[in-house]
Amino acid sequence: MNRRYNMPFGVECRDDGSVRFRLWAPAAQKVALCLTDSNKRLAMNRLDGGWFELNTHAAKPGTKYKFRINDAHEVPDPASRFQPEDVHGPSQVISPTSFDWQENAWRGRRWEEAVIYELHIGTFTPDGTFAAASERLDYLVEVGITALEIMPIGDFPGKRNWGYDGVFPFAPDSAYGSPDDLKDLIQSAHNRGLMVLLDVVYNHFGPEGNYLSSYAPQFFTDRHCTPWGDGINFDGPDSREVRDFFIHNALYWLTEYNFDGLRLDAVHAITDDSTPDVLTELAEAVRSSIEPDRHVHLVLENDRNQARYLQRTKRCQAKTYTAQWNDDIHHTLHVLITGEKDGYYSDYAEHPIDQLGRCLIEGFAYQGERSAYRKGEARGESTAGLPSAAFVSFLQNHDQIGNRAFGERIVKLADHRAVRAAVAIMLLAPSPPLLFMGEEFGADTPFLFFCDFEKDLAAAVTSGRRNEFARFARFRDPADRERIPDPSAAETFKASRLDWNELHQSSHRDWLRFYQNLLKLRSQHIVPHLSSGCVVASDYKIHGDRGLTAHWKFPDNAKLVLMANLRNDSLSGLIVPSSKIIYGSEEVNTSTVKQGILPPWSVAWFLES
Repeated sequence: MNRRYNMPFGVECRDDGSVRFRLWAPAAQKVALCLTDSNKRLAMNRLDGGWFELNTHAAKPGTKYKFRINDAHEVPDPASRFQPEDVHGPSQVISPTSFDWQENAWRGRRWEEAVIYELHIGTFTPDGTFAAASERLDYLVEVGITALEIMPIGDFPGKRNWGYDGVFPFAPDSAYGSPDDLKDLIQSAHNRGLMVLLDVVYNHFGPEGNYLSSYAPQFFTDRHCTPWGDGINFDGPDSREVRDFFIHNALYWLTEYNFDGLRLDAVHAITDDSTPDVLTELAEAVRSSIEPDRHVHLVLENDRNQARYLQRTKRCQAKTYTAQWNDDIHHTLHVLITGEKDGYYSDYAEHPIDQLGRCLIEGFAYQGERSAYRKGEARGESTAGLPSAAFVSFLQNHDQIGNRAFGERIVKLADHRAVRAAVAIMLLAPSPPLLFMGEEFGADTPFLFFCDFEKDLAAAVTSGRRNEFARFARFRDPADRERIPDPSAAETFKASRLDWNELHQSSHRDWLRFYQNLLKLRSQHIVPHLSSGCVVASDYKIHGDRGLTAHWKFPDNAKLVLMANLRNDSLSGLIVPSSKIIYGSEEVNTSTVKQGILPPWSVAWFLES
């Protein structure tokens, strides 16, 4: 079976053996196709609307090419399917039909079954390739993972990057392997029942290797600003082609690569005043274009907590977006188990246990309340009518680890009893959980910020990274900031690689068994009750400043109850359900719990089905 997505941008390999090249260059007077292997230069036909096109038999799959703009400079294809010589090198013609898909029966999995594992291809394995990641799939299945979420892979400058500095959103980075290697990873995952989601970046291009402004400046606008400079032009003159570029990118990954979904990075940094906005139009295009029998999931990162994008139909199907990463539940748990209250954690410092209860029952802690961290700005919208499945919970992810000065994981910051209690809450609550690679075995390796820009930019990034932490008391001294790992150093990248040898140590095997057992309980006892019904009767009650009970009654009448004590002394006077305990922390004694007493840092789950 072949999977091919034809789009108005870039290259199309046609059935008659010719190759069509197409470029939107509204600021160019003329464009020529340069075939770098044969040194041929072919004039492209100028069409209406700033388009240039050429259909030729002089190119074939494997041919490397660039576009020559106004006889002045040569640029790669912004819709390149592959950049074998990195961002400044030529693009390469790729035939989508060279890979033979063997998975006709795969249609994905229901979102309620999702246990998500976020990974960075370059640091997940010693080799850092798509092929090497494939070798770890059986392990992930044994852990209890049902979905991979791959950090961005669009071609970025150099050999190492988190992926959020990509400049070729259609081209898997060559440091990780070929397009067919990526397809093989996806097919291998599907063969094991694993969904594969891709993290995509539609809010900016990286700072090195993007040539669009030289021939298509309409891609950007100074009417909207982002942390990375001028905004992408989604709502001004000539924005139609810009919107199409990203909408086709989403459809390309879902169709040609058979991804099961996309996670859209930081959409709060996308400013679009048009109706419908680009987020809505993109989701509607996906819902109307993908085969109706496929389970395809769209997930947002959105600091604004805009519940409008998560609305459901009467049958509780996602109208546009399936779910959102729920930063609120991470922040509340982090404050509760570490005591940290700096930065955005300050919004969760006063009543974290109450906010945790609200996250577990309603999704967002902030649903229109004012944020002190954001200088009193109202944040969020009501989540009424939304199911738990609309909110992805996590205790760790690439941001929450990597944006720390030294990339420490939570096991380095909190008492292990506290971490286990938080994990037990997250993995057995109805919302789909997300793990960050290595979390399941308590990895000691950090996940640091790393990149590989050209020399001058690299120096600026290193200085900027260290100066970001000047506002923290521990880094006010410039000498202390110099200790922060240099993002541009190869050693910083190497230090972030998972050390799989840690699994030979008993302490790490204990963490792994802990996660495996919880995920087995989730699969056996929780997932079967997560029906498609949106309405779940639920509530919570807090006990002092660290105690919590929460109740869910599902449409099939199953009742799930959580009791948690997130403090250093015992909690008493609790009303204990008569239903069966499906999980209790090591500290939990059945007879003690029946008396309404929970030991320090303990969690108990009850289920009546």
